[in-house]
Amino acid sequence: MSTDHADPVAPAVALEARPEVEGESISRVAMTHEALELLQKLRGIHGELMIHQSGGCCDGSSPMCYPEGDFRTGDSDILLGTFELPAADTSDASDDVAGDARGAGELPFWMSREQFEYWKHTHLTLDVVDGRGAGFSVEAPEGKRFLIRSRLMNPAETADTAGVAEPDPSAP
Repeated sequence: MSTDHADPVAPAVALEARPEVEGESISRVAMTHEALELLQKLRGIHGELMIHQSGGCCDGSSPMCYPEGDFRTGDSDILLGTFELPAADTSDASDDVAGDARGAGELPFWMSREQFEYWKHTHLTLDVVDGRGAGFSVEAPEGKRFLIRSRLMNPAETADTAGVAEPDPSAP
Protein backbone atom coordinates (compact mmCIF):
# COMPACT_ATOMS: atom_id res chain seq x y z
CA MET A 1 0.00 0.00 0.00
CA SER A 2 1.44 3.33 -1.04
CA THR A 3 1.60 6.19 1.43
CA ASP A 4 2.62 8.71 -1.22
CA HIS A 5 -0.23 11.17 -1.59
CA ALA A 6 0.54 13.51 -4.45
CA ASP A 7 -1.10 16.92 -4.35
CA PRO A 8 -3.60 16.93 -7.25
CA VAL A 9 -3.20 20.72 -7.57
CA ALA A 10 0.60 20.75 -7.55
CA PRO A 11 2.24 21.52 -10.89
CA ALA A 12 3.90 18.67 -12.76
CA VAL A 13 7.65 18.90 -12.20
CA ALA A 14 9.91 18.49 -15.21
CA LEU A 15 13.27 19.08 -13.59
CA GLU A 16 14.77 19.30 -10.09
CA ALA A 17 17.79 21.51 -9.41
CA ARG A 18 21.06 20.13 -8.07
CA PRO A 19 21.21 21.15 -4.38
CA GLU A 20 23.75 23.90 -3.72
CA VAL A 21 23.13 24.79 -0.06
CA GLU A 22 26.10 23.40 1.87
CA GLY A 23 25.27 20.13 3.63
CA GLU A 24 22.02 19.51 1.74
CA SER A 25 21.34 16.63 -0.62
CA ILE A 26 17.66 17.23 -1.43
CA SER A 27 16.62 19.78 -4.03
CA ARG A 28 14.77 22.86 -2.82
CA VAL A 29 13.91 24.04 -6.36
CA ALA A 30 12.15 22.49 -9.36
CA MET A 31 10.59 23.72 -12.59
CA THR A 32 7.56 22.80 -14.65
CA HIS A 33 7.64 21.61 -18.27
CA GLU A 34 6.36 25.01 -19.38
CA ALA A 35 9.16 26.82 -17.52
CA LEU A 36 11.75 24.41 -18.96
CA GLU A 37 10.55 24.98 -22.54
CA LEU A 38 10.56 28.77 -22.12
CA LEU A 39 14.02 28.75 -20.52
CA GLN A 40 15.42 26.62 -23.35
CA LYS A 41 14.04 29.14 -25.83
CA LEU A 42 15.37 32.12 -23.85
CA ARG A 43 18.78 30.49 -23.49
CA GLY A 44 18.90 30.08 -27.27
CA ILE A 45 18.21 33.81 -27.64
CA HIS A 46 20.19 35.32 -24.74
CA GLY A 47 22.88 32.74 -23.96
CA GLU A 48 23.62 31.68 -20.38
CA LEU A 49 20.94 32.71 -17.89
CA MET A 50 20.31 32.88 -14.16
CA ILE A 51 17.19 33.16 -11.97
CA HIS A 52 17.05 35.42 -8.92
CA GLN A 53 14.20 35.37 -6.40
CA SER A 54 14.18 38.43 -4.17
CA GLY A 55 11.72 39.64 -1.60
CA GLY A 56 9.67 42.76 -1.77
CA CYS A 57 6.25 43.60 -3.01
CA CYS A 58 4.55 43.42 -6.36
CA ASP A 59 6.88 42.29 -9.15
CA GLY A 60 9.80 42.63 -6.71
CA SER A 61 8.74 39.26 -5.34
CA SER A 62 8.61 37.56 -8.75
CA PRO A 63 11.45 35.34 -9.94
CA MET A 64 13.53 37.27 -12.44
CA CYS A 65 15.51 35.75 -15.30
CA TYR A 66 18.63 37.59 -16.44
CA PRO A 67 21.48 36.90 -18.83
CA GLU A 68 24.34 35.53 -16.70
CA GLY A 69 26.37 38.46 -15.40
CA ASP A 70 23.65 41.10 -15.81
CA PHE A 71 22.57 40.72 -12.17
CA ARG A 72 25.30 40.67 -9.58
CA THR A 73 24.92 38.35 -6.63
CA GLY A 74 26.84 38.75 -3.40
CA ASP A 75 26.86 38.02 0.31
CA SER A 76 23.19 38.97 0.58
CA ASP A 77 22.24 36.10 -1.79
CA ILE A 78 22.28 32.31 -1.54
CA LEU A 79 22.58 29.81 -4.38
CA LEU A 80 19.72 27.34 -3.76
CA GLY A 81 20.26 25.08 -6.74
CA THR A 82 21.55 24.68 -10.27
CA PHE A 83 19.42 23.24 -13.06
CA GLU A 84 21.00 21.14 -15.79
CA LEU A 85 18.84 22.15 -18.74
CA PRO A 86 18.62 19.44 -21.39
CA ALA A 87 18.77 20.37 -25.06
CA ALA A 88 15.40 21.35 -26.48
CA ASP A 89 13.50 18.85 -28.60
CA THR A 90 14.16 20.22 -32.07
CA SER A 91 11.96 17.81 -33.99
CA ASP A 92 9.32 20.50 -34.44
CA ALA A 93 11.33 23.57 -33.44
CA SER A 94 11.15 26.78 -35.36
CA ASP A 95 13.93 29.31 -35.70
CA ASP A 96 12.92 30.94 -32.41
CA VAL A 97 15.10 28.44 -30.52
CA ALA A 98 18.57 29.42 -31.64
CA GLY A 99 21.98 28.51 -30.33
CA ASP A 100 24.39 25.63 -30.69
CA ALA A 101 23.05 23.55 -27.82
CA ARG A 102 19.40 24.42 -28.47
CA GLY A 103 18.90 25.66 -24.91
CA ALA A 104 21.06 23.15 -23.01
CA GLY A 105 23.29 24.17 -20.09
CA GLU A 106 23.39 25.13 -16.43
CA LEU A 107 20.96 27.60 -14.87
CA PRO A 108 21.68 28.80 -11.31
CA PHE A 109 18.74 29.69 -9.04
CA TRP A 110 19.57 32.39 -6.48
CA MET A 111 17.53 33.88 -3.66
CA SER A 112 18.13 36.81 -1.35
CA ARG A 113 19.17 35.57 2.11
CA GLU A 114 16.46 37.71 3.67
CA GLN A 115 13.79 36.00 1.54
CA PHE A 116 15.36 32.61 2.27
CA GLU A 117 14.74 33.20 5.98
CA TYR A 118 11.00 33.33 5.23
CA TRP A 119 10.97 30.45 2.74
CA LYS A 120 13.56 28.05 4.20
CA HIS A 121 10.89 25.44 4.97
CA THR A 122 9.42 25.45 1.46
CA HIS A 123 10.13 23.66 -1.78
CA LEU A 124 9.86 26.04 -4.74
CA THR A 125 8.65 25.24 -8.25
CA LEU A 126 9.39 27.70 -11.04
CA ASP A 127 6.39 27.96 -13.36
CA VAL A 128 5.32 30.28 -16.17
CA VAL A 129 1.98 31.88 -17.01
CA ASP A 130 0.66 34.13 -19.75
CA GLY A 131 0.99 37.80 -18.98
CA ARG A 132 3.64 40.40 -18.76
CA GLY A 133 5.35 41.30 -15.53
CA ALA A 134 7.23 44.50 -14.95
CA GLY A 135 10.96 44.69 -14.62
CA PHE A 136 13.89 43.48 -16.65
CA SER A 137 13.27 39.74 -16.73
CA VAL A 138 14.02 38.39 -20.22
CA GLU A 139 10.73 36.52 -20.65
CA ALA A 140 8.64 39.72 -20.71
CA PRO A 141 8.78 40.22 -24.53
CA GLU A 142 7.47 36.65 -24.95
CA GLY A 143 4.16 37.62 -23.28
CA LYS A 144 4.98 35.31 -20.36
CA ARG A 145 6.09 35.73 -16.78
CA PHE A 146 7.71 33.40 -14.30
CA LEU A 147 6.15 32.74 -10.92
CA ILE A 148 6.90 30.56 -7.92
CA ARG A 149 4.61 27.85 -6.64
CA SER A 150 5.57 26.62 -3.20
CA ARG A 151 4.78 23.86 -0.77
CA LEU A 152 5.99 23.02 2.70
CA MET A 153 8.83 20.55 2.65
CA ASN A 154 7.92 17.11 3.96
CA PRO A 155 9.56 15.59 7.09
CA ALA A 156 12.20 13.70 5.08
CA GLU A 157 13.17 16.89 3.26
CA THR A 158 13.32 19.01 6.40
CA ALA A 159 15.47 16.37 8.14
CA ASP A 160 17.99 16.77 5.30
CA THR A 161 18.00 20.55 5.70
CA ALA A 162 18.06 20.63 9.52
CA GLY A 163 20.90 22.75 10.79
CA VAL A 164 21.96 24.03 7.39
CA ALA A 165 18.92 26.09 6.48
CA GLU A 166 20.31 29.08 8.34
CA PRO A 167 23.52 30.25 6.66
CA ASP A 168 26.15 31.81 8.91
CA PRO A 169 26.04 35.56 8.16
CA SER A 170 29.65 35.94 9.29
CA ALA A 171 30.88 33.34 6.78
CA PRO A 172 32.82 34.78 3.81
